[in-house]
Amino acid sequence: MSISIENSDFFSLIYKVVNEKIPFNKLLGITVDSIADDNIKIKIKMKDEFVGNYIKKTLHGGVISSIIDVTGGMAAFISFYKKNMEQTIEAQQKKFSGLGTVDLRVDYLRPGYGDWFIASGYTLRAGNKIAVTRIELNNDVGKLIAVGTGTYIL
Repeated sequence: MSISIENSDFFSLIYKVVNEKIPFNKLLGITVDSIADDNIKIKIKMKDEFVGNYIKKTLHGGVISSIIDVTGGMAAFISFYKKNMEQTIEAQQKKFSGLGTVDLRVDYLRPGYGDWFIASGYTLRAGNKIAVTRIELNNDVGKLIAVGTGTYIL
């Protein structure tokens, strides 16, 4: 099923949760770049505090895994939402509070050079309680920095 949710109340909820409600996301400066059907893109700007290798000034692996985890979790929630679209936004929000990471695998493919990074995630499979997602992190010139697979429970 392909639906457009970009202008929906659900998009507003996702935007608000990711950008404003989760203190860790605010600390990192994570923002929703776009949501389109089965794909979510989340952006993060490079900061001096994110440097993992101070000589090369590359993005720290912990920041990489964090944005991959956030993106995978949001992709999973979008899938859960689509399976339960008949529920009210309030019921969806209550359900969202139960979202958690079960497993996360990150493969670091190259050093994290860039002024900003964008993670793109989609769901590989979603059941009633568990979803498995795939995430790619690219830098500002389109180089693939890392990939991840996450399993989430709701």
